[in-house]
Amino acid sequence: MGLGNSHPELFPGDILEFPRNKYFSHYGVYYGERDGVAYVAHLTIRDSSSQFLIFGRALNSSVRLDPLHIMGKRFKVCNGLDNKHPPRDFYNQIKPEIDEAVGKSVTFDVLFHNSEHQATLFRYGVKRSEQIEKVYARIVPTWRQPFENKTL
Repeated sequence: MGLGNSHPELFPGDILEFPRNKYFSHYGVYYGERDGVAYVAHLTIRDSSSQFLIFGRALNSSVRLDPLHIMGKRFKVCNGLDNKHPPRDFYNQIKPEIDEAVGKSVTFDVLFHNSEHQATLFRYGVKRSEQIEKVYARIVPTWRQPFENKTL
């Protein structure tokens, strides 16, 4: 099931990574099944007319619930922060937050609020994007500290 999936089955609350290119992936949280169809909650740009990002931001974004098969056939479970942050309870914390967030307008920002930030916020209650941290480490090592401290 999926690309390099370490679990024989998916569990509600798992973070799923959908590779897009060499550096970036799209992330979502496995929501579970409805009528036998597996769903993923993810942050996405709402309409095709607003897919052009201005300075890495899109104002017309929202959390959506989409069937897993629409998200992509290649994915892997990416719960790598479980050793640093305890996962929150899916049914008491994550699911109600997803249900409340679906359809509401959210600003997408490549650096500060992308799909990985949203997925880790749901699962752990902490916004974190390891792919952005890797880009910082490769491209502009001297800028990494100010971004972590949010002084820029």
